[in-house]
Amino acid sequence: MSPTSQPAHVALLLDFANTVDVDAGTERLDSPAGLGAWLAERGLASEGVRVTAADLESARELREALRGRMRTRHDGGSGDPSGLDAAARKYPLRMAVRDGAPVVVPAAGGVPGALGSVVAAVLAAQGDGTLPRVKICAEDTCQWAFVDASKNRSRQWCSMSVCGNRAKTRTYRARRRDTPVTPASYARPAPG
Repeated sequence: MSPTSQPAHVALLLDFANTVDVDAGTERLDSPAGLGAWLAERGLASEGVRVTAADLESARELREALRGRMRTRHDGGSGDPSGLDAAARKYPLRMAVRDGAPVVVPAAGGVPGALGSVVAAVLAAQGDGTLPRVKICAEDTCQWAFVDASKNRSRQWCSMSVCGNRAKTRTYRARRRDTPVTPASYARPAPG
């Protein structure tokens, strides 16, 4: 699934999960104002929405629970899939009809409603089968959220050429370090 073909709810999940950039060491949700700006940029809340420190804490809790769920998509991945359920309980949802079809929408307004839109996006992704493909990069120095578009859902890195290469190089070097070097390994072959 290319970035341009992603449904809006999947793009929202990726964008929310990637408000923290482990590789760059940046945090988009660094303050109540930062959260308010992020929500307004995505049309989830109005400009200048009042955001409290408790809202910021709840948003980060929801994000980390979502990221934890995304981590469980790897074999042996860490993360607590039940954490997302606990974090999502703060955001009540209801059913609405849009364009003749039932959809799940936030039941509250303001910041809780805006964050409820993220929870609704999780449900939409589960409903259309895309949630199992939303993962966190297995490279510890990256941890970027991405969509696994591989046929067998086995992709582990956001980028094979960057993160996959880092992991494979580290494994190769560790293996070389663990291989004992003997004088025989330096010997030249006998002329034949």
